[in-house]
Amino acid sequence: MTGHPAPAQHPHDTADGPAGPLDGLRVVDLATVVMGPYAARILGDLGADVIKIEAPGGDVMRQLHRRTEDGLGALMLNLNRNKRSVVLDLKTSEGRQDALDIIATADVLITNMRPRALKKLGLTYDDLAEDNPRLVYCQAAGFRSDSPYADRAAYDEVVQATSGMVDLMRRATGKPAYVPTVMADKVCGLAIVQAVQAALLARVRTGRGQRVEVPMADTMFAFTLLEHIGGRAFEPPHGEVGFPRSLAPRHEAVPTKDGYACVLPYSVANVRDFFQEVGRADLAEDPRFADRDSMRQHIGDLYDLIAQYTPTRTGAEWADFCARAGIPFAPVLDLDHAGEHEYWSQGGMLALADHPDEGAYRVIGTPFHFSDTPAALRRHCPPLGRHTEEVRAEVRAILRARRT
Repeated sequence: MTGHPAPAQHPHDTADGPAGPLDGLRVVDLATVVMGPYAARILGDLGADVIKIEAPGGDVMRQLHRRTEDGLGALMLNLNRNKRSVVLDLKTSEGRQDALDIIATADVLITNMRPRALKKLGLTYDDLAEDNPRLVYCQAAGFRSDSPYADRAAYDEVVQATSGMVDLMRRATGKPAYVPTVMADKVCGLAIVQAVQAALLARVRTGRGQRVEVPMADTMFAFTLLEHIGGRAFEPPHGEVGFPRSLAPRHEAVPTKDGYACVLPYSVANVRDFFQEVGRADLAEDPRFADRDSMRQHIGDLYDLIAQYTPTRTGAEWADFCARAGIPFAPVLDLDHAGEHEYWSQGGMLALADHPDEGAYRVIGTPFHFSDTPAALRRHCPPLGRHTEEVRAEVRAILRARRT
């Protein structure tokens, strides 16, 4: 930690509270869309002072799902909280110099700009490390910078296709579909947080920062293959790729009398108890489910049979039985009613907050719990450029003090 001066209080700041575990750390968010900004937001939730540098038109995420023509987008509110917004035109000498000055005071830089653009602007790691050797420089890219794909555009769907995620969907459903969430952006955002904090820990020992590269394609390839590499883990191959339990037909939530639920007899004992409960003692002793190997080979049959019996009872009735039998169970959450669910409403994962410009809005909580240095909402997402002059003045003071 470098002990940067505390940012000035502003109407977009929330009430003071305990400092987060990354208090004193300065992060520059020179990224757009989801992956990099998501990582920077998490670091901000953990207490870092995050300065988001935006082009004059602002991050494109500002435009999505806006309630009013000039308001903040729904995604922007939670993706870019706990940050200060600075607008700089990096194509001008003044804007570029301001960016260099801000980065010179930073501990961490996160950028998803392509290698060619970084080189053109003089914002590569080599350009910056001379003035700030303690900088942890995280390059969040679609593909490795030493590959022929380095300057290719890499949207979430592109990475899902490249990494094999779409092929998994084809194997499971028969359709080469995309997972209906920005899976690659968010998983890689979490990987950035992990990599950056590891580099900061290394800096404690060495006194030096370093360049960290987190390619989306590589991250998602490793993520996808972990359980699905299957028989291809061996040389020569010992079977096909794929984790049978996940790829089996009917690997899905099952219908109940009043909705849908995850009813998942997982062990041999679970399977026997389930079939005994529904009056099928014959299936309880079925050789297809007699041991783990047999059950693995016939997992599709098992899923199909479970789905035939779950509609006979309500979700509450299945919840009661599964709790007594030790069978994994959960009702399917209807996202429209997530705020009414006791687990989410009581856990602070959908808290109501008051934005000074947007009014009441739902804050998606931070799922980390620290006993002494809690993560928290310390700054609401700011309007574009709200902190430009504040940060400029602050950076000038820091650099002036260094020269004296």
